Amino acid sequence: MIELTKLNYDKFFINPNLVEIVEHTPDTMITTISGKKYHVLESVDEVTDTCIEYYMKIHMKNFNG
Repeated sequence: MIELTKLNYDKFFINPNLVEIVEHTPDTMITTISGKKYHVLESVDEVTDTCIEYYMKIHMKNFNG
């Protein structure tokens, strides 16, 4: 799970495996595979980097153990 921030500054967690689209509209909007949309304060680059870090962490965990 990755932590993101809604426009009202509430924190929430989302499973990056469910993220289908991340776009700048002008806020960052995340669309999940179910069609649910989330507007977040993080930039598209920040969301992308956080997802990459998540996948790297999962890969290393599976590789080492």
